[in-house]
Amino acid sequence: MVRTTLFAALNIVEGKVIGRCMQRHRHQEFIRFLNAVEAETPVGKNRSRRPRQLCHPQASQGEGLAGAASSLRLPLHPENRAPGQCRRDLFSRLTRRRLKRGVFRSIVDLQAAINRFLAETNADPKPFVWTAHPDRVIAAVQRGMQALESVHLV
Repeated sequence: MVRTTLFAALNIVEGKVIGRCMQRHRHQEFIRFLNAVEAETPVGKNRSRRPRQLCHPQASQGEGLAGAASSLRLPLHPENRAPGQCRRDLFSRLTRRRLKRGVFRSIVDLQAAINRFLAETNADPKPFVWTAHPDRVIAAVQRGMQALESVHLV
């Protein structure tokens, strides 16, 4: 079985992705990836409200990663729902468009397909737009709270 690890950082404001395929999935590779993101990220854009969203599901695990990320200029947002949805969308599109029916005879072929997908995504970036209306979100939360309260009363 051919395997590789993809580390990806998503800028939800611009819709661009910084991605790196690496052979292993250890903290050393993750820190190397963070340094690459830091090098590719313009200084002026990193100080805005939420300029960069790091797409790594296990970013909050381990103090070594948190310590490494705190010395960088970019914030980690692994638990926030909006970047999480962006991450799921990105990896879902990667899976559907490149990996699902692909035949990869080597790691180099697999990584080339992933890198082509990232290049195409960056060639025509689409920023993340939150489309839910606040009133609908609040109504859904209230319905959920009523359902939970009725379950607890029984």
